[in-house]
Amino acid sequence: MPRTGRLTTATAVLAAISALATACTGQGADTASDDPKADVTLNFWHGWSAPSEAKAIEENIARFEKAHPNIKVQVTGNMTDDKINQALRAGGDKAPDVVSSFTTDSVGKFCNSRAFADLNPFLAKSGVDKTKVFPKTLLEYTQFDGNQCTLPLLHDAYGLVYNKTAFAAAGITEPPKTWSRFTEVAQKLTKLKGDSYEQVGLMPTFHGYETKPTRLAAQWGATYFGADGKSNLAGDPAFAKMLTAQKDLVDKLGGYEKLERFRNTFGDEWSAEHPFHTGQVAMQIDGEWRASMAKEAGVPFEIGTAPLPVPDEQAADYGKGYVAGTIMGIASGSKKQNAAWELVKYMTTDTEAVVAFANAIHNVPSTLAALESPNLQVTPEFKTFLDIARHPKSSSTPAKADGGTYQLTFEDFAYGVEKGDVTDIPAGLAKTDQQIDTDIAKAK
Repeated sequence: MPRTGRLTTATAVLAAISALATACTGQGADTASDDPKADVTLNFWHGWSAPSEAKAIEENIARFEKAHPNIKVQVTGNMTDDKINQALRAGGDKAPDVVSSFTTDSVGKFCNSRAFADLNPFLAKSGVDKTKVFPKTLLEYTQFDGNQCTLPLLHDAYGLVYNKTAFAAAGITEPPKTWSRFTEVAQKLTKLKGDSYEQVGLMPTFHGYETKPTRLAAQWGATYFGADGKSNLAGDPAFAKMLTAQKDLVDKLGGYEKLERFRNTFGDEWSAEHPFHTGQVAMQIDGEWRASMAKEAGVPFEIGTAPLPVPDEQAADYGKGYVAGTIMGIASGSKKQNAAWELVKYMTTDTEAVVAFANAIHNVPSTLAALESPNLQVTPEFKTFLDIARHPKSSSTPAKADGGTYQLTFEDFAYGVEKGDVTDIPAGLAKTDQQIDTDIAKAK
């Protein structure tokens, strides 16, 4: 299951995070006064809730406590960012010392508000060179303006999961690598049923689970902000090209209204009734978790995975994709920051710990060493996403002071494009840039 946090969830917590700006002053490794070798109990809050995931956390904590017998960890799971922020504002002995969040998009807010401590001094004191431990893209989305207030704790890569049986029946011998071929394959795999569908090759609308503008923008190599820090949606032709291509695919598969009516018949994204599982869609833009979930659902067809296609003019870059992931940090108000750092360091940088956790919950490891570990359990379907994570041109959305608000603004504009409500994309992007710049200025 993806661990990136939904943008709608991100906006719900932005105000709560902002409220921490005056309450949290934070301290660094040089000023934290607690003795990490003293007997102490840490409060660790995370968002995982499934029994297998909770078990994986407990097993990792048990390994940590064995290596650090003086530190006990009180684990609280199934915690939302909203609950975490309420506890951080309240403070006290019951507040978390260490936090893991799925909301990557809120890193800018976490750092800007000083809700989490800057980990750069802790890394330096421990002799950990973060540039040699973590992939460059992961470091970019876990810090803001030089403040490394979080570190990566596993991550997700997005690609294409497809029905190999349906491909074979349609005479398609390989997954599409370019957008033009992707469009052809999606049309060929679409089966009409009356005024609806028996199957669509792909659900291309931006409400279709993981089919988000940010996922597709990564395939075009889009740059969200210029060197001056201003929004760059109108300045980078990649955004207009992506939106035009997506709108063309929507039209060729039957149009927005017809596709949305069919999409409204789909089951929940995290249930066995997911439309890929039921055969309602033949290709799905998704993460590394989907193939294993489909197998667990008992699908009667063979599953394939591949990188998402790229624009025809960027065929040489095929293999790249969008990446994001879970973050981990230390509460600025914690009185146990040196001990808390020992836990964060272990869970995010220890190769054995990272690999064990990745194997247990089927996510992509977040360190360079773990990605290459012989102990990492790799199926053919999973290898696709490891390769996407390693690709030098894979990218993520940058951290900003307004958290994920700028992404929501872009997404709202993209909804208008695919519906046909927007006729002048460049002008609309320029207006969207203005709104994004205004929101970020207010957040600062």
